[in-house]
Amino acid sequence: MCGIAGIFNNESGEHTPAEQQLISMLAAIRHRGPDESGIYLNQKIGLGHVRLSIIDIFSGQQPMAANNGQYRIVYNGELFNFPEIRHKLEKLGIQFTTQSDTEVVLKAYIQWGPSCLQQFNGQFSIAIWDNKKSELFLARDRLGIRPLFYTQTSSNFIFCSEIKGIFQLPYVDRKINHKALAQIFTFWTTITPYTPFEQIFELPPGHFMTINNKGTSQHRYWNLPFTQKKSDSSIPFETASEELLRLLKDSVKIRLRADVEVAAYLSGGLDSSITTALIHELSPAMLHTFSIGFKEAEFDETNYQQEVASFFNTQHTLNTCTLAEIGENFPHTIRHAEFPILRTGPTPLYLLSKSVRQHNIKVVITGEGADEILAGYNIFKEDKIRRFWARNPQSDIRPLLLGRLYHYLPALKEARPAFLKMFFGFRLNETDNPYYSHLIRWHNTSRIQHYFASHIVNQLEKYEPVDEIAQNMAENFTHLSDLGKSQYLESSIFMSGYLLSSQGDRMSMANSVEGRYPFLDHRLIEYAATLPDNYKLNCLTEKFILKKMMKQKIPDSVLNRRKQAYRAPVSPCFTSRPTPEYISEMLNSTSINNFGYFDPAKTSQLINKICKCKNATEVENMALSGIISTQLLHHFFITNNILVSPDVRPANLTVTIE
Repeated sequence: MCGIAGIFNNESGEHTPAEQQLISMLAAIRHRGPDESGIYLNQKIGLGHVRLSIIDIFSGQQPMAANNGQYRIVYNGELFNFPEIRHKLEKLGIQFTTQSDTEVVLKAYIQWGPSCLQQFNGQFSIAIWDNKKSELFLARDRLGIRPLFYTQTSSNFIFCSEIKGIFQLPYVDRKINHKALAQIFTFWTTITPYTPFEQIFELPPGHFMTINNKGTSQHRYWNLPFTQKKSDSSIPFETASEELLRLLKDSVKIRLRADVEVAAYLSGGLDSSITTALIHELSPAMLHTFSIGFKEAEFDETNYQQEVASFFNTQHTLNTCTLAEIGENFPHTIRHAEFPILRTGPTPLYLLSKSVRQHNIKVVITGEGADEILAGYNIFKEDKIRRFWARNPQSDIRPLLLGRLYHYLPALKEARPAFLKMFFGFRLNETDNPYYSHLIRWHNTSRIQHYFASHIVNQLEKYEPVDEIAQNMAENFTHLSDLGKSQYLESSIFMSGYLLSSQGDRMSMANSVEGRYPFLDHRLIEYAATLPDNYKLNCLTEKFILKKMMKQKIPDSVLNRRKQAYRAPVSPCFTSRPTPEYISEMLNSTSINNFGYFDPAKTSQLINKICKCKNATEVENMALSGIISTQLLHHFFITNNILVSPDVRPANLTVTIE
């Protein structure tokens, strides 16, 4: 896994790419590639690459050239089926000089053009320069596992794996987008292609883009598939279970391809236990597993983690995360996430990847994606129960089912029936609303916009973040089943924009660790979309087919345990004595006023209440985390603190100039 950067210069000739500019961009993302780096430069294009060597360690350096220098590639990712694609190309007479997947990507593009993406099974961001056409090609993997950001000035198109790289260029403006803040304070993330910063965009998942002197064009090559309203699937359950297992095994198998050791994360939940089980079956040699635990019982899953580790006899490393460690490392989280975040959950994962790297491991297998494609989240059950309740809205019994879902949230676990009816009854009868499943979550999250400064409130008075969603909807979204709509929203917004980004790629690559996600193999996703909804969510049993499939293959205690979302402590990390040093600096009235995002009086009232009561609500926790992280984002990215010293260089740099 790596980091990429580039500057394309148009006909104006202003801001011609310069070596030092590329060096600064690469230095800003050197954590993504600590092993070596390279730059290619001519009057039209500058391409840069930092490398984390995983496949073909001794060759495959980038930028890589082909066809006597007509093409150059910088590539961040892994193409898991590259041996198979290489074999296809060799049968066409194409020769290779390295064993790397990078060369396969480049020569596949030369042979097939953008349609090569349909054959790729991987996680990647790609940039290919055609010197003959003076054209730049960018592409991103189907799910958006690997990031790719860009901006355009009057004379340049600039791209990078991380926003901090783009901000190394002095002619790029830096300003936080208030509409983007409203999106984050509703959905936990921005709606693609927006980012927290004005005029900084991301290439959407499953898209490619071409840039030349005529302008830019963007095309979708893949979209999330989910079950239709009237699924005519007649696949027998046993047949479906066997095929799903076959696909998952193969997905794990090809993700074990590496020239370095591959480890696994073990959360103690169903999904990571399954990936660990399949790795153990495919490669019985000792597997190194890593997990995160907490001293606070309501967040801790250590017992389950250790049980699975013992069951498969893994070499297990448990990292227990304290309140002080979360508070201390939260600024590092924001500097790498480049987003405000409404939870502290990414910080323990940042610390976990740090532990992995300290054990000299570069690759980990994780269980993300199963909840989205096989209906594991409580929000899917919540939607089903609310629709059932809406058919008899006067019922006092039906809403009680909702109290069973969130046993890990004290406010809901101990809630009285009247509170449950009030809380979950929000817009109960709007079952025809295409976003019905997420209305409560988005409404509750949007309440933290109460803390915005008055001028932002006025600016956003007529702005509705939900209106942004329609631009990315699949053409057949309205034809999806109720569960299919819920899965699409969860996957296209929360999973892509937060789970795989702020909590995924950015936290692992901060410590030069690559995460791999077997459940997000596109073949698995596409097959799951053909299955009836009740194979996934059966009554109120989540991931039904997955549980049946893995019976007797993982510990029963894990197989049958109640769903518990991954969470981490929030307010105590910032308010417990001694408080982190940066807290007073970020939250004093002067900083709040000067940065201009939040109301000083309301912010002060919130902090005083949390410090006094010691028991913040979910909304108050989100507000506190959102305020602190936004302040830190401004501190790092607007006040020049993110700029890299001219003396800092990426590792083992080679430069080619034409």
